[in-house]
Amino acid sequence: MHGFRSTALLLRRGMGQRGLMVSARRLSRPEPASADSMMDVGTRRIFDADHDMLREACRKFVEQEITPYHTQWEKDGVVSRELWEKAGSSGYLNMNIPEEHGGIGSDFKSAAILQEELGYAGASGVMFALHSDIIAPYISKYGTDEQRKRFLVPMTAGTCISAIGMSEPGAGSDLQGLETHAEKDGDDFIVNGSKTWISNGQLADAVVVVAKTKKDSRAAHGLSLIIVERGMPGFERGKNLEKIGLKAQDTSTLFFNDVRVPACNLLGGENNAFYLMMQELPQERLSVAIGGMAACEAMFEWTREYLQQRKAFGGPLSKMQLIRHRMAKLKTDIAAGRAFTDCCLDRHNVGELDVATAAMAKAWVSELQNRVAYECVQLHGGMGYMYDCKIGRAYVDARIQPIYAGTNEIMMDLVSRTIF
Repeated sequence: MHGFRSTALLLRRGMGQRGLMVSARRLSRPEPASADSMMDVGTRRIFDADHDMLREACRKFVEQEITPYHTQWEKDGVVSRELWEKAGSSGYLNMNIPEEHGGIGSDFKSAAILQEELGYAGASGVMFALHSDIIAPYISKYGTDEQRKRFLVPMTAGTCISAIGMSEPGAGSDLQGLETHAEKDGDDFIVNGSKTWISNGQLADAVVVVAKTKKDSRAAHGLSLIIVERGMPGFERGKNLEKIGLKAQDTSTLFFNDVRVPACNLLGGENNAFYLMMQELPQERLSVAIGGMAACEAMFEWTREYLQQRKAFGGPLSKMQLIRHRMAKLKTDIAAGRAFTDCCLDRHNVGELDVATAAMAKAWVSELQNRVAYECVQLHGGMGYMYDCKIGRAYVDARIQPIYAGTNEIMMDLVSRTIF
């Protein structure tokens, strides 16, 4: 099942057969809150039997190729390149990228399934979603045929790992503060500056860099996307940054010192980056919500299992009314978050998710994820404070969610513009 061709066929199989029977199948699918476990296969009306088969394959892949090694990757501060190549050969990268562009050619729901399975396993160091669902779409939608062939084909195979360089030491959510710049020199760009907190920073073979290409202009009108490749003279990486969470995910500061980049690596035209990013950021923010909801459901199930096993005061903690009520409140909040996130996922799958709704999903779910993590650590007691306990790791992993992909304060500003 882990062959590239078999997975690709699975993703496409039945796409032309989903007619009137889809509605009938969905009616019989329980929502996670009504299932034995919130992580059960066969739940949620936005999915169908073909998605279930994909989920089972993804779950098996995670269990066999990721879970046994994730603890070591946390110690190393980076996952292995071998994992990326295995994911590529299995057809799990660029699932939502059109086949004619070098991807698998499935729907976005299929891509979401893999991200959810990583969340259910607590595999926070594996940044497939960044690579496939955030970076690859820029090349697929705005790249030339030559760029798609040169980058997307190896990205789908897992032999080219990608990153995106937006944040800088003095500029995070504020694009007007960007200082990295690229000046034309004949048929090339000369890139100078630095980027920080870059996910996949150590492993990346291709970095989509946001740089100023027009002097003395408003930031929105003078930014371009330029692909900087591994090995280009002047492109250097700082040490792997030590974070409080996401320990297996390599994060770096990148330096560009007179990096000469050919004009054929300009992505989407000169001075168009701001407008391109505005088109793609809703999917990035939805991806944060998708991963966050999976983490919420996993933390709930881990905690339920622990409370049934942990004994105190003459019986399991799950028999205590106070704890039962706290778990009931968590389940209610998670069920509400799941309903909203699935609504957003369903709308995005048909191209109908707007900027403000994506911002609401990202903000709401990331805050919910941190509340669930806090409560679940408390319910685990001292065990929950141990880093070798899954819930302890999930607690520190959750803290970044309200920060990256645009802080939640920025999300609320975007939402407020639809009100007044």
